[in-house]
Amino acid sequence: MLDASHYKAWQKLEGISLDEMSAVKLMNRIDTKYVVSSSLLEEILLRMSSDYYVQKINDNPISTYDTIYYDTPSCAMYICHHNKKLIRQKVRTREYLSSNLAFLEIKRKTNKGRTKKKRIEIPVDELMDFKLNEKAVNFLNEKSDFKSFEVSPKVRTHFDRITLVNRRKTERLTIDFNLIFENFVTGKKVALPEMMIIELKQDGLQYSEMKAILSDMRITSNRISKYCIGTVLTDDKIKKNRFLPKVRLIEKITGRKFNL
Repeated sequence: MLDASHYKAWQKLEGISLDEMSAVKLMNRIDTKYVVSSSLLEEILLRMSSDYYVQKINDNPISTYDTIYYDTPSCAMYICHHNKKLIRQKVRTREYLSSNLAFLEIKRKTNKGRTKKKRIEIPVDELMDFKLNEKAVNFLNEKSDFKSFEVSPKVRTHFDRITLVNRRKTERLTIDFNLIFENFVTGKKVALPEMMIIELKQDGLQYSEMKAILSDMRITSNRISKYCIGTVLTDDKIKKNRFLPKVRLIEKITGRKFNL
């Protein structure tokens, strides 16, 4: 479990407020992801300290996220991703515990490899069920390929996040750790404290200090979806052949064996 023991590394990072970060939302972006051992967090933070600001809320660089992924009874959104459909989407609700805000979000992947996100604020107590919220229902029905009556909660992901922005303010960077997945259908829960997911969000392909740092550490990018990997690890019966190499990577990083 990672916690404030890494504060020595964070002290070297200059802070940036949530309001200042709002100018770098990048709701239409290109994502590059990395699956990394949690043991490397402090070294990575120290290497990037001169090139990035860290977002702080109430002087705390760690924010906690609670996310509920919705899908159809047949897991159509998961299967679409598994079957390599270029154009796909995910529907989720997310609570930002540090700021006590919650949103209904639609993430759409285009055939150009870009991620577009649209969202609407909802009350925190509607995280598991927003269907009595007419405004949220209309938002989903208009912006998504799926209607509200077709979807229900499938997988919860709970994690801590460090959010950073480069000094040129052209890219955002998130580091997610203390990952926990819970499947509402099977009741199975899996925690992965040994690994973290780094996600670089850019408006376009351009030089990135973080990419250079990770390359120097011989860490290569890997496409990974929290919803999909959480589903694979918590549902023994789901179609999963395409994601098995991701599971093997996680096994290598965590030193654990998952019987799927």
